Amino acid sequence: MSPDSTFLEVSHLRKTFGPQIAIDDISFSVRRGEILGYLGPNGAGKSTTLKILAGLLTPDSGNVKIGEINLQQNPIEAKKRMGFVPETGALYEKLTPLEYLEMVGQLYRVEVSEIRRKSHEFLGYFDLAEQRDVRMTSFSKGMKQKVVLSAALLHNPDLLLLDEPLNGLDANTVLMFKGVMRRLADLGKTIIYSSHILEVVEKLCDRIAIIHRGQIVAEGSIRQLREMTQSPSLELIFKELTKAKAVEDKIEAFAKAITNGRELTALPDQAEKQHEP
Repeated sequence: MSPDSTFLEVSHLRKTFGPQIAIDDISFSVRRGEILGYLGPNGAGKSTTLKILAGLLTPDSGNVKIGEINLQQNPIEAKKRMGFVPETGALYEKLTPLEYLEMVGQLYRVEVSEIRRKSHEFLGYFDLAEQRDVRMTSFSKGMKQKVVLSAALLHNPDLLLLDEPLNGLDANTVLMFKGVMRRLADLGKTIIYSSHILEVVEKLCDRIAIIHRGQIVAEGSIRQLREMTQSPSLELIFKELTKAKAVEDKIEAFAKAITNGRELTALPDQAEKQHEP
């Protein structure tokens, strides 16, 4: 893919909340047809970054460019080209899925006939066809998440910002959604995928950026990150780059705290497994 295929360009973003620095001089780019995994510990700045990219937060400094559109200078046009799935997607739960999707589609100026067609199709793919006219107050977390995902995709956005998009989804829906994201990337969509499920990120994403304490500490393909850290898996890469070397000590200490300080001994069959070659 040529260098001019960059679709999202993030330059020197900084955001503070009072004395707290949420992100500090963040820069990266994502090309058309690429899925970027965006990883970091809790509080590292992932959701803050995505909210800035979605136009929900204003950075203290820095710039975001979507295609040829400057987000700060022309936010409405930029938002037309993106779909955002927040970590905690809020819905108007007194509406039905069809009513909610019709409202979202009209906000994006999608033709009414297209809204209705896509709404029925999307809800069918998500196994919500029978609930399309049911008010969402009774929906489970996973059912609500399916509606949030449908709304983000309804206007056929060029850029997808996904913050923990698999929250609450069943295994079959996860498989389908991962396949759809890969297919959309193959069709030229640009996707940022933020998640704590490292196995999914490792298999799905073309490149990965890891943020720690508000700064990007590594960026590259899985192969490049393996070479950089000399670690075979994304789990170990993440552990190395986010300085989480004391995890094993925490596990033992936490378990002892739960059991009131008692020494823990493995069950016989578990001990045998631990010593198997």
